[in-house]
Amino acid sequence: MRIRADLTDELVEGLVEIRRQFKVPGEFSAPILQAADEAAARVPSAHTDRTDWPFVTLDPASSTDLDQAFHIELTGDDVMLHYAIADVAWFVDDGDPLDNEAWLRGATQYLPDRKAGLYPPRLAEGAASLLPDGPRPAIVFHVRVDSSGHSKLDGVERSLIHSRAKLAYETVQPADLPAAFAELSRRITMAEDARGASRIEPLEQEVTASDSGYEITYRPRLKSEDDNAAMSLATNLAVADALLAAGTGLFRIMPEPGPRTEPRLRHTARAFGIDWPAGTNLAQFERSLDGRSPKPAAMLMAIRRAGGHASYVPYAAGQRPWHSAMAATYAHATAPLRRLADRYVVMAALAVANGQAVPDHVQQAFPKLPAVMERADDAASQIERAVIDLAETALLSGQVQHTFPAVVTDVDDRGARIQLCDLPVVSRIDVHNVEPGDDVRVRVVSTDIPTRTAKLERVA
Repeated sequence: MRIRADLTDELVEGLVEIRRQFKVPGEFSAPILQAADEAAARVPSAHTDRTDWPFVTLDPASSTDLDQAFHIELTGDDVMLHYAIADVAWFVDDGDPLDNEAWLRGATQYLPDRKAGLYPPRLAEGAASLLPDGPRPAIVFHVRVDSSGHSKLDGVERSLIHSRAKLAYETVQPADLPAAFAELSRRITMAEDARGASRIEPLEQEVTASDSGYEITYRPRLKSEDDNAAMSLATNLAVADALLAAGTGLFRIMPEPGPRTEPRLRHTARAFGIDWPAGTNLAQFERSLDGRSPKPAAMLMAIRRAGGHASYVPYAAGQRPWHSAMAATYAHATAPLRRLADRYVVMAALAVANGQAVPDHVQQAFPKLPAVMERADDAASQIERAVIDLAETALLSGQVQHTFPAVVTDVDDRGARIQLCDLPVVSRIDVHNVEPGDDVRVRVVSTDIPTRTAKLERVA
C-alpha cells in the first residue's frame, strides 16, 4: 500500500494510530547507532575477491537497503546464477547490541510513509547494502538452473563484490541485464507451472486524495519485478534442498488453503463480475487473472489476503517441510537486511556447502527463531490489514449515504462479511439472516478515517 506524499491530516493521524496500536518500533537508541557505526568500519578479510565480476542490483528506484546482487552466465545447457546476498553476519556478532536489537524487532516493518528497519540505516542502507559505490562483503550463492527450471546449489562463498549498477524496476531495459536473465526467469516460471505452484505477489495499492474524497488504484506488477523474484525463488529452493539433505536449517511452511477459502473467494469473484468456471481450482483461477485491470487486481489482493498462514519450522528428522504456495520445500535466505531468520539460514548454507559444521550459535538459533519470526509476521499482517482498512475507510468517506450492491462472502457470529461490487472494499454488516453468496444492498452510514471505522447497514 502506498499513499502519495500529499498526505491529509486524517491519513497522517491514522498512520500514527497504527504505529501506536501495533507498537511499531521507533528510532534506534544512541548505543545501537554507535554500535552500527563501529560495525560499519569493519574491513572484509575473509572474502574471495570477485570485484571483477559484473554484478548488478534490481530493485524499486527508491530502495537503498539492497540485499541482493546478481551475475548470470550460461554454462552448457544450464544457467548459472551467482546470487550475492548482503553479508550481514560480517557486521553483526552473536549477542552484540545489534544482534539483540534485531531479535527484538524480528523484521523490518513497512508502512506507506516510512519503515521501521531491522538494522540501523548506517548498515542496512550503507555498509552492508550492496550499493554500487564501492566493494561490499557478500555471501555468493552459485545456483545452477537446468533446462527444466530445477535449481541446485553448486557452492557458496564469502566474497567481495562491486556492483556495476543500481537498476530500477521502473526503468530497466533488456540491454542493462545479463544476456541469460530472461532465460533464467522463463525456466523458473516453467518449473513453477510444472509443480502447480500458486505464488501470489501483492499488487501495489495507491491511495490519492481528490476533489470528491479519496480513490484507490492498483499498480500492476512489472515484468522486471517478477523476473527479479524468480532469482530469489530459485536460490531459496536450492538452499532449502541443501539444508534438508544436511539435516539442519530453518524452513518456511504454509498449509493448503482451508475448506472455506475457495467458496468465499468465489463469492468475491461474483461480486466483481469475474467469471470463475466451476471446474477451475483456485491456483488455476489466480493464474488467469490480469492484474493490469482494476477488478482482477482487486481479486488478486483478495486471494492474497485469504491465503494460508505461513510460518517457520526448524529441521526435524523424518519430516519434509512443505510450502503449499511454492509446492516445494522452501527457505528464506535472500533478505537478511530485512528478516532476522535469513542471516542464520545464510550462515548455515555457507557451512554446509563448504563441508563445515554449522556454527553452534546458528544451530541453537533455529529452534528459537520460529516464535520471533511469528511475532514479526503477525505484526506485519496486522499492520497491512490496518493500512488497508485505513485506505478503504478513506475511500468510503466520500460515499456517506450512498448505497452500493454487495455480495455476502462469509457469515459468522459477528455478522456478515461483504464485498462491495463497485469498490475494492471488504466490510461487515450487522445482519444474521443471510447466507454466503447472497446479494445485498448497503448504505454507508458514517466513517472515521483516523480510527479506520466505517459503518454500513443493509437496505435491501
